[in-house]
Amino acid sequence: MTRLVLRRGRVVSLEGEEAAAALTVEVDGALRPAISYGALTGPVEPGDEVIVNTAAVDLGLGSGGFDVVHVNLTRGLTARAEAGAHVMKLNYTSLQHAVRPLEERAPARERPLGKPVAVIAVHGQLPCVAWAAAQTCPAARIGYVQTIGGALPGSLSRTVRELCSRGLLAGHVTAGAAFGGEHEAISVAGALQCGLSGLGWDGAIVGPGPGIIGSATALGHGGLAALDSAHAALALGALAIMVPRMSSGDDRPRHRGLSHHTAVVLELLLRPAVVAVPDAGAELPGEGHEQRQGAADLAGYGQSGLSTRTMGRSIEQDELFFRAALAGGAVLGGELGGA
Repeated sequence: MTRLVLRRGRVVSLEGEEAAAALTVEVDGALRPAISYGALTGPVEPGDEVIVNTAAVDLGLGSGGFDVVHVNLTRGLTARAEAGAHVMKLNYTSLQHAVRPLEERAPARERPLGKPVAVIAVHGQLPCVAWAAAQTCPAARIGYVQTIGGALPGSLSRTVRELCSRGLLAGHVTAGAAFGGEHEAISVAGALQCGLSGLGWDGAIVGPGPGIIGSATALGHGGLAALDSAHAALALGALAIMVPRMSSGDDRPRHRGLSHHTAVVLELLLRPAVVAVPDAGAELPGEGHEQRQGAADLAGYGQSGLSTRTMGRSIEQDELFFRAALAGGAVLGGELGGA
């Protein structure tokens, strides 16, 4: 069985930034939405002949519901590797490409002992955490480490670009299989140590890119990446702050209240961590975790201009999701010196 679903198409139109250009591509007489990652497959123009991966649209997936340019046959066959780059991302695949890893370019001077790292479960928590941390400690430099568990391309997230442009994030590192961020790292541990030392971050947020992998099972979901991220932070001597995925609006029982994505991580953690909560007295699985309540300024966040939707639901329809994420940012900001 061939699992790579590739089709030949022609670019009809495009909009957006070259880093992640939104395209309309004609494939077998039908117009289909697609995306092109300029840093990976090069620039694209209307009329270009392209090969697109159509698997997500063919399967009718709600997230990732667009084709992806695999190669541009018109202008994408003359690229050269970056001088001095020798570490492969997406290695041993047809999309492998060489990068200069952060571990080499900004080596850590010391372990980030005591520095706080907020571990998120889904990308939708990122703007809430970054905004709330900045309200609590405006002068702090907080970086974002993107992991596996959701989308791998760093350029896909409009949220990251907006947070960086507004000064709410001090940098963006794509670690492990994730690629295309401001900096590339071979491992999550390397990204955290270099960011918190070599790049001078005061704290970090670590978690997956947009979307989430799921199978409705205890261990088969992208949220489990938080387990590895928390262990990396704890092993480096950082303070791991777990930002729980919670919901008051999700129709699926496994995500109502405390999501099973977070519950299983708390159960499997080998060492205790701080768990940020919007309300005191929450019942948490696992042993030895320190529950810490954080403020959740829903009204202020609602006026921030940042995303107020998650999984198609508004902040009014899923208040608990946003309150929990904002509490995580408030706890992070408090550790960074906020009131």
